[in-house]
Amino acid sequence: MTDEIEVKGDAPPAARRRARAGGGAAARRATRQAGGFVKFPVITRALAPYEVLDEEGLSIIEENAETILQEIGIDFRDDPEALQMWRDAGADVTEERVRFPKGLCRSLLKTAPSEFVQHARNPERSVRIGGRNTVFAPVYGPPFVSDHDKGRRYATIEDFRNFVKLAYMSPALHHSGGTVCEPVDIPVNKRHLDMVYSHIRYSDMPFMGSVTHPDRAQDSVDMAKLVFGDTFVDENCVLINLINANSPMVFDETMLGALKVYARAGQATIVSPFILAGAMSPVTVAGTLAQVLAEAMAGMAFAQICRPGAPVVFGTFASSISMQTGAPTFGTPEPALVLYGAAQLARRLGVPFRSGGSLCGSKAPDSQAAYESAHTLMPTLMAGVNFALHSAGWMEGGLVASYEKFVMDADQLAMMQKFAAGIDLSENGQALDAVREVGPGNHFLGCAHTQANFETAFFRSEIADNNSFEQWEAEGSMSADRRANALFQKRLADYVAPPIDPGLDEALMTFIRLKKESMPDAFT
Repeated sequence: MTDEIEVKGDAPPAARRRARAGGGAAARRATRQAGGFVKFPVITRALAPYEVLDEEGLSIIEENAETILQEIGIDFRDDPEALQMWRDAGADVTEERVRFPKGLCRSLLKTAPSEFVQHARNPERSVRIGGRNTVFAPVYGPPFVSDHDKGRRYATIEDFRNFVKLAYMSPALHHSGGTVCEPVDIPVNKRHLDMVYSHIRYSDMPFMGSVTHPDRAQDSVDMAKLVFGDTFVDENCVLINLINANSPMVFDETMLGALKVYARAGQATIVSPFILAGAMSPVTVAGTLAQVLAEAMAGMAFAQICRPGAPVVFGTFASSISMQTGAPTFGTPEPALVLYGAAQLARRLGVPFRSGGSLCGSKAPDSQAAYESAHTLMPTLMAGVNFALHSAGWMEGGLVASYEKFVMDADQLAMMQKFAAGIDLSENGQALDAVREVGPGNHFLGCAHTQANFETAFFRSEIADNNSFEQWEAEGSMSADRRANALFQKRLADYVAPPIDPGLDEALMTFIRLKKESMPDAFT
């Protein structure tokens, strides 16, 4: 038995360098298990997706989306190139309004892959997006962070690195994410460099690129090329990014510019209408679904104009609002129905789907946070979401990345991993030997089958306390969020960075230094 890693011919250059440098499978296993964790594979759901729309309902919504595209249209703002590209593709363009002949967007999307692999610098961490797969990624975008010890505060690059490390050490998170929090202690025009570097240096999972300016998107691609090599990046997906439609029915120049950079580079774009129903879409589920489908199809089709075959993901972020205050609400029935319906529409289009997560409006990792997150997470799994952003850490309507909630959510993701496997119908799963051995009137605790399976038989939470009241009291009467506080601190203390080629690290640092030196600081 050799300790050498097998590196396939299509592995990225960084993986081949690591193999030549030694270390091998045993060293990688030791690194993975630092702090007592072993990564779970991407979920491949054994459960069929739950569907809320029949054929008639799907046809109605698809027809209404085509009506929106053809009669009302989508604005592509401040981007003359995009407008000309749509003219050339056969759309009707009046000023910045693009109207699409019936079936044009759907026809363009025929070149989009139904599944694709996003490669990680550690090939063992690469993920397949689409099909029956579910990839969990952390929270994205909060300007604030919080924990019990330091309270609510603006995020820094140290917080950003901490969340990257926590994602790396969370067994059920498959992806490092993107802007896990917004490090406001670094200039706006330079922080993307530190964020992308942190994903590369402190994790070896796949990650997301910057979308806040086309130049920053290009920097993300260029840094990925340092990691994977120019040819590998051109021929494979190594970055995924989030392109939000400015709902209702607008794509702005920032999102379009970033989309063009990534699509032309052959990288994946999640085209995701951002919906607060009642404000950015109709108050009804069917009306919202038609608008979401129209916006998503227009954005994904534009990616195919940029480069046929570029990976795209049909995304939606849907929330209801309080009709009394206008504040977004989470964990409510209507957004769950939008999620289920949009997942069906994505499967009909033949593209992967992004939605869901562990969303809540709570200001603390409390029972409201738990209930609302659970009512988002279960539909995420049952609808068949392929890429689940905001799976861990989201709090206060996305304004805060919470350390305690991050590990509490990650614990629930591990439960989803178990649930998604479905019912084991193997000989061991049927357990007839156990029934024969025990017989009537006895118990199963000591039988051979129980002894052989007790370590893996049931999900065991790292957060929940199921001991007696007396034991709980003797151990400090700690609530779940207090136990989560201790757990995230232990994980950060136990963190061991994944190996990285010193030459690659130096090249990345040089790239960042030269980029930062080329422009003055900007904080707006």
